[in-house]
Amino acid sequence: MSRGRFTFYEFFCGGGMARLGLGDRWDCLFANDFDPVKAATYRANFADADHHLHEGDVWRIAREALPGVADLAWASSPCQDFSLAGARAGLAGGRSSAFYGFWRLMEQLAREGRAPRSIVIENVSGLLTSHGGADFAAVGEALAAAGYRFGALEIDAAAFLPQSRPRVFILATRLAPPSRLVGEGPWQTRAVKAAAARLPPHLAERWIWWRVAQPPARNASLAAVLDDDGIAAWHPPERTQRWLAMMSPLHRARLEAATARGERVVGAVFRRMRVEDGRSVQRAELRLDGLAGCLRTPRGGSSRQVILVAEGRRVRTRLLSPREAARLMGLPEGYRLPKAATAALHVAGDGVAAPVVRWIAGQLLEPLLARPPAIAAE
Repeated sequence: MSRGRFTFYEFFCGGGMARLGLGDRWDCLFANDFDPVKAATYRANFADADHHLHEGDVWRIAREALPGVADLAWASSPCQDFSLAGARAGLAGGRSSAFYGFWRLMEQLAREGRAPRSIVIENVSGLLTSHGGADFAAVGEALAAAGYRFGALEIDAAAFLPQSRPRVFILATRLAPPSRLVGEGPWQTRAVKAAAARLPPHLAERWIWWRVAQPPARNASLAAVLDDDGIAAWHPPERTQRWLAMMSPLHRARLEAATARGERVVGAVFRRMRVEDGRSVQRAELRLDGLAGCLRTPRGGSSRQVILVAEGRRVRTRLLSPREAARLMGLPEGYRLPKAATAALHVAGDGVAAPVVRWIAGQLLEPLLARPPAIAAE
């Protein structure tokens, strides 16, 4: 293989957002997802899908289905059991245990001498703290036992896109990284440092402090990715009033202060349960910092965010559209979404932000993998 090109497997591929982020220098050898809607979306967007997409349970995949020796295995395993919105069941949870279905294949490839040279495991930031750090350590144990060194980055997509979406990326490799890829960096957050500090000594010895630079300042706000007002499906006034009535005095004051300046105000509204005077109250919370809240799948509670636009005394609200959700994930305009809104939002909300993947690939994966394989670490 030319060092100008790279190969990868993509597990839990969804609509192929990691593939889009990796870009044209990367050739997909194998992709897998259990969800038929996501698999159909993948097929709709990649002409070669019939050659390498395996739809079905990761536990039912035989190692023979994975061709060759890949430079990278990317795994965005189900995150509900690590999410703050979920029950925090951890790796023992029914969904997140799919990780071990993926890992079973990595172990089998290693026994055949076909282990991927690098692995990226992407998940919600809750992975760093789930069960007091035991789940993060369990992932590290699996990687170390298979001969990988590893480190983690916590990256918020807000550095690239107008969406608050922090995620943890565990980057593991069998290669000795060049010194320029190792050291302090902006994505070694307090949570990452705490997770590393909790590792037992034998795993701490396998730890790498990956250095990935901060991208140039983001120049797009939430308003820039919205549909034109004329094609948006606005709520009737009485529904908008219900949203306003759900706001706490603090959030109403925030809106009134913004509209008093006489400028067009664009914000994101989402539901939250808050405890007030000893009882749970559903509130509509407004953010006016130019960011949408984190997209979630339709079964994630506060998944369908509301867009609020105020001009003077006129306030309008509407649901975030599927195409807007796709833009918030960094997907191109030509990306084919499912026709049903719920399905489209599920595909977008359960994916990885493509520009974050591109940044990791360009800053770390490609420089690492371009080095001769002879320098593989023990």
